[in-house]
Amino acid sequence: MTNPAILMPAPMLPSVIDALDRRFTLHRLWEQSDPDAFLQAHGPAIRGMAASTLAGPIGAELFDRLPALEVVANFGVGYDNIDVAAAKARGITVTNTPGVLVEEVADLTLGLLLATIRRLPQGDRFVREGRWPEGPFPLSPTLRGRRVGILGLGDIGKAVARRLEGFGVEIAYHKRTPQPEIAYDYYPDAVVLAAACDVLIAIVPGGAATRHMVNAEVLSALGPDGVLINVARGSVVDEGALIAALQAGTIGAAGLDVFEHEPEVPQALIDLPNVVLLPHLGSASTHTRDAMGRLVVDNLVAWFDTGKAVTPVG
Repeated sequence: MTNPAILMPAPMLPSVIDALDRRFTLHRLWEQSDPDAFLQAHGPAIRGMAASTLAGPIGAELFDRLPALEVVANFGVGYDNIDVAAAKARGITVTNTPGVLVEEVADLTLGLLLATIRRLPQGDRFVREGRWPEGPFPLSPTLRGRRVGILGLGDIGKAVARRLEGFGVEIAYHKRTPQPEIAYDYYPDAVVLAAACDVLIAIVPGGAATRHMVNAEVLSALGPDGVLINVARGSVVDEGALIAALQAGTIGAAGLDVFEHEPEVPQALIDLPNVVLLPHLGSASTHTRDAMGRLVVDNLVAWFDTGKAVTPVG
């Protein structure tokens, strides 16, 4: 019996490619000199897809060229790169990789928060540039006495909150609906949360519903001593409004792991001294990416063995 045909639009970890190669007929779209011609010839036979954000948006246009497609296994807990509504309309199941990256992203969030407030990258550059003998590094702000607002209290947000408890700071949150079992103060929208806090951590899903959720009004409410940390999606923050707020002193600093048009980062952000910039490192450890890759493979194997995915979305 012929192994099911799987399309991989963009490269993944070698371990994922090897595992899918052993179990399926794997088509590497990025290796094709003429992807359109390849899809025209092979698209009708494709039954599964291993997707990632590196492939760009995946939606109706591609689905129409893959009439036999049954399942899309996405590499990542977020799946705003995939038009889930278009997939559902065609009976296509979409999966993601929840759980396995929660602790890693939460660790990175706390590291980015501390690096931003205590100006750790700036201190590193100060030493490397040989400036220490000229005098001490300027005193930094502190995490002491702050109130931290978490915008989105899903699994990762809760893991971030657990870590913050150890720092002795007050914690508040906003989510679409309050969670009665959570002891932190709840605020009904991002503006009132920002007004009540001086650190705002964005950890909501991407997509149209959260686009520019952190806008000029939210940043103004956060205030001149405020710190924004974004480990969600670049689309969650109005990047133009953020740049203006940082330049004007409307907020004090920002730590960003994600950007609206990554990997492109506005020069204005690069030039600002009160910003810490990371190249989307949230889950980027060998341990966690391997676990995510295994879950991509497990979802595809389970689907074609049992007709059920391990971690379907929606």
